[in-house]
Amino acid sequence: MSHDAEPRPMTSRASGPLTGEAQVPGDKSISHRALILGALSVGETKITGLLEGQDVLDTAAAMRAFGADVVQHGPGNWSVHGVGVGGFSSPEGVIDCGNSGTGVRLIMGAMATTPITATFTGDASLSRRPMARVTDPLSQFGARITAREGGRLPITIEGAADALPIRYRSPVASAQIKSAILLAGLNAPGETVVIEPEQTRDHSERMLAGFGAQVHAETAAEGHVVTLQGQPELRAQAVAVPRDPSSAAFPVAAALIVPGSDILVPGVSRNPTRDGFYVTLLEMGADISFENPREEGGEPVADLRVRHSRLRGVTVPESRAASMIDEFPILSVVASFAEGKTVMNGVSELRVKESDRIDAMARGLEANGVTVEETPDSMTVHGASGVRGGGRAVTHLDHRIAMSFLVLGLAADQPVEIDDAGPITTSFPDFVPLMTRLGARFD
Repeated sequence: MSHDAEPRPMTSRASGPLTGEAQVPGDKSISHRALILGALSVGETKITGLLEGQDVLDTAAAMRAFGADVVQHGPGNWSVHGVGVGGFSSPEGVIDCGNSGTGVRLIMGAMATTPITATFTGDASLSRRPMARVTDPLSQFGARITAREGGRLPITIEGAADALPIRYRSPVASAQIKSAILLAGLNAPGETVVIEPEQTRDHSERMLAGFGAQVHAETAAEGHVVTLQGQPELRAQAVAVPRDPSSAAFPVAAALIVPGSDILVPGVSRNPTRDGFYVTLLEMGADISFENPREEGGEPVADLRVRHSRLRGVTVPESRAASMIDEFPILSVVASFAEGKTVMNGVSELRVKESDRIDAMARGLEANGVTVEETPDSMTVHGASGVRGGGRAVTHLDHRIAMSFLVLGLAADQPVEIDDAGPITTSFPDFVPLMTRLGARFD
């Protein structure tokens, strides 16, 4: 759906025990990367389990616009006939990335070292998000970039004709920045190096290596250093996309806070660079078991058995923030039902996501009777045995804010309303029917 469409308010109400199996969608981060690397490869990449949310569909459309043959063969089953590294052609129209910060930043990186021109745009939410953090290093490769005031969309990029490899120290821990630079480095000679202040999710490194690139990562005194050897010939692959731990977080959280719940969430990625949310839940006393551990598509996965739990507040260390940055909104909901306070440190990146997620969660939780403290880089939630509810949360076109408050209402004393459920389709189009099958009550 269009993110500029008429808002769709929704209300969630206290539910009985949630039971059954929650088949959450494929991982969004890996889905984006599978399409992009498939388009940069030689041959046919076959993808199973692809997330078919709007964000990923926008990336698929972009790869077609750059010349790749992208075909859907059935639910989750796709193929990409790639054009090879440096093989992108100039798109005829504007590349509309909708609501996807991951999509637009990675695609800009993928084309910035090819001598073509492309203009990128997005919806109202994406057009407010900072892009200079990616376009600044891309310009160091030799790309020429024109952006709206403040480095925001729409942005036109003239790719570098004779790209130069770069060594870039990222000022923030961001997998999107790292991935954009690595993708740009594919078509630059020599070594491209990214230095992160701490390690972020490593899907790009894993998948680049799987497609045949030479990638090396190490932790050094200067930070987490990732080195890519440029100008490889990427080889088409079969990619099995594991289920998204960020999407799984919502039914998991709901089961933990709704009394009597017992659910199974199969095939969820347990990538250690994405596992911070689950580590934190275990520290809070969550009854979660990880069954049938295995590997799928180069990623560790497991089936999650989750039961209602009596939880306690914890302090989440800043060093863990990068591994759970997308899960802090739903963690703040879980924390509302925990005994004592939960302190989340090192979360300034939340302020430049689809919305200012710290502000959005704080205002929405306060409207439902939860005490919240915030600083520019932290958020503290004071938990209680019960949450009053009865409030209305503004989602700011942010899918994770919308889903978080719908989960809150399932265990609150009074119904919780959100102003717009529409953005949920960007990452979890089956959220409402899936949760309803478990026993959730949504109007």
